[in-house]
Amino acid sequence: MTLHELSEKDVIQVKTGENLGRIDDLIFDEGSSKLLSVVLRGRGRLFGLLGYEDDLIIPWEAIKNIGADVIMVEAEPLPTQHRTKRCQ
Repeated sequence: MTLHELSEKDVIQVKTGENLGRIDDLIFDEGSSKLLSVVLRGRGRLFGLLGYEDDLIIPWEAIKNIGADVIMVEAEPLPTQHRTKRCQ
């Protein structure tokens, strides 16, 4: 599966049924090349003019199932990372 295929699936919190967004990036361990977590970019407020919500970082171990349309996660996101500028 490619990052593009992952990024087209909605990430759903199993406990609440909340749609957390879509995967935008991956975090790897440089030494072992192990996939550590996925990053969901914060949503824009008023089309990004009022800034963006914080990014959500979800540990790879929290992903319980990757289906045809959604990715089910069973853990709270890690502390968010605040971005002041959006990189495109």
